[in-house]
Amino acid sequence: MAIATLSAEKLLAMYTCMWRIRLFEEEAEYQSSQGKVLGALHTYIGEEAVAVGVCSHLQPTDYITSTHRGHGHCIAKGADLKRMMAELFGRLTGYCKGKGGSMHIADFSIGMLGANGIVAGGFGLATGAGLAAQLRGSGQVAVCFFGDGAANRGPFHENINLAAVWRLPVVYVCENNQYAQWTPQSEVTLVTDIANMAPAYGIPGVQVDGMDVLAVYEAAGEAIARARRGEGPTLLECKTYRFHGHNFGDPQLYRTREEIAEWMEKRDPIKRLAAYLRAQGLLSDAQDEAIQQQVREEIEAAVRFAEESPYPPPDELYKDVYSYVVT
Repeated sequence: MAIATLSAEKLLAMYTCMWRIRLFEEEAEYQSSQGKVLGALHTYIGEEAVAVGVCSHLQPTDYITSTHRGHGHCIAKGADLKRMMAELFGRLTGYCKGKGGSMHIADFSIGMLGANGIVAGGFGLATGAGLAAQLRGSGQVAVCFFGDGAANRGPFHENINLAAVWRLPVVYVCENNQYAQWTPQSEVTLVTDIANMAPAYGIPGVQVDGMDVLAVYEAAGEAIARARRGEGPTLLECKTYRFHGHNFGDPQLYRTREEIAEWMEKRDPIKRLAAYLRAQGLLSDAQDEAIQQQVREEIEAAVRFAEESPYPPPDELYKDVYSYVVT
């Protein structure tokens, strides 16, 4: 999927989506500081290029699975901002009726099989979705987003091995943001390039600059096309960086302010795409401001929707809740 084939309309849509993720997350952090967002909040600020670069290739019928840091994936796949914000606010109109919160947003109608508070929790879901697609012969693809910390968990190895053996249409996308919660990746694994693990399972391992949406788009396009052709899974590692803490309120004592500033100043994915668009004559100052203003209005509308929505009534307590009882 060569970059040269991207239309101006597509490029501007990707740029707009990246701003949509960035401003949604900034607003979520602000609302959390005001005590309106309930529960933990893990923002995707800085990593926008990965979700947008990958999901720009996907159809509504394709699947994705997400992580605890899942708002960007939801938005890039086409989720409704109002229902997302309402879920963060714990309101009845949210995606999970206010009972799932930030880490458990799902929308099956667009193939978003769910964010997941369990590290490595999305592997089995994506692999199963890929198997179902293969059995149906539907041509659908499943994408599993996961962090570098999840590569040290059993489900990573088990599911990639199974998908490789059965040649399932799954793309495993590692968002390697250098830190597993508060621990540098280099302190927990000697193989710091996750893509290098792919040959052990006989599948392609591709590493790409996760701060460059065009590089992600190109690599993801090849992996997704390969999956659709029935050639099996790909492990795509996107080297990226979260600009904010692991979660809202994280003092970030495990990394320096200088390190954060360098990534933000030199490698911000939105600034990099803006520079490319300007160099191509596709983005003026007026267009840029109009895009950002449009997104701000969308976010403001989402907040109003959430604030005006009711909390779940008491009789919702046991609805949509499943348990397994051993007798």
